[in-house]
Amino acid sequence: MRIRVIMPPRGRDYRLDLLRGFANWAIYLDHIPGNAVNWLTQRNYGFSDAADLFVFISGYTASFVYARIILERGFVIGGTRLIKRAWQIYVAHIILLVMYIAEIGYLARRYNNPDLENEFNVAGFMANPAETLYQGLILAFKPVNMDVLPLYILLMVAFPPALWTMLRLPNLTLTASFLLYLVARHFDWNLAAYPTGSWYFNPFCWQFLFIFGGWFALGGSIEARPLIRSRALLWLGSAYLLFALVMTMAGRFPEIAHMMPAWLYDAFNPNDKTNLAPYRLIHFIVLFFFIARFLPRDWQGLEWRVFRPLIKSGQQSLEVFCVGVFLAVGAHVVLVEVSGAIWMQIVVSVVGITLMTAVAYYRSWSKNADKAKTPI
Repeated sequence: MRIRVIMPPRGRDYRLDLLRGFANWAIYLDHIPGNAVNWLTQRNYGFSDAADLFVFISGYTASFVYARIILERGFVIGGTRLIKRAWQIYVAHIILLVMYIAEIGYLARRYNNPDLENEFNVAGFMANPAETLYQGLILAFKPVNMDVLPLYILLMVAFPPALWTMLRLPNLTLTASFLLYLVARHFDWNLAAYPTGSWYFNPFCWQFLFIFGGWFALGGSIEARPLIRSRALLWLGSAYLLFALVMTMAGRFPEIAHMMPAWLYDAFNPNDKTNLAPYRLIHFIVLFFFIARFLPRDWQGLEWRVFRPLIKSGQQSLEVFCVGVFLAVGAHVVLVEVSGAIWMQIVVSVVGITLMTAVAYYRSWSKNADKAKTPI
């Protein structure tokens, strides 16, 4: 069976780095409750948020990177490289999990606030550390705000056969992924979480956004170009984004909610993030199609200095994401125990993003230093 995809041009697409950097910064800000600065993130203005962007770009990047390896070196090499990357993410997740629990335990005792352990879902670890750690190793136990990496790990582990199929039957692979999404939503399929409940990001549903990102990278952007460039999408998509803005604001402000019928409000609030509600999926697709339309690969603005920290944060995404999750807990405790004033909200936001960016620049420098030849 012949290959039926169109590989993107060689070379780095800085749009992906820019968007992934934005997603990392936004996730950090969104993880700090009571932080007015997170009004700068997209979750306040529509159904989708930075998590959707993160998963989509992860699928996009995994596809064109490992598809090229498969085409040039074979499926076994490409598939094992995918598993190797999943293992790297898993190791990062476990290290972060241990540091995260230790951080929360220390802060709870430092400020004599045991409610922190319940708030971040680590009280079970304090009561039964051995069982809870085991459940963490198999990705069943996930403290609050640590749900994205387990989803990413699982999607990467399951991706090799999906990528093999996508290289030959891309549209059929996307269709099968969408059918799984529909069936999972209909029958309420999900994985069990520890100690109770299920995964916050239902992998049977969120896999579609990951696969959609891969399909878009391997020729889907060309197939969708007539739609992306169409005047119909411009008008209908703009109307839908405006509708999503109104419904999201209604969820934030009761005054707006009281102005609309209860049946309409209840259909979109609360936002079903766990099962990737169709209205949320459509919102993201429209939003990304607009980005593809108005942000070309060769846009000169990508060279502007103001975007360099975002791009660098996107290039070192895993490290930046982990640091952001860790720092968000400290920022939250500062707002609760020290001061919740608006100036402090700005301080913890700026300091956190500065530290994340510093980590990104350090990791970039470190990788370049490791690649440099050692003089004889």
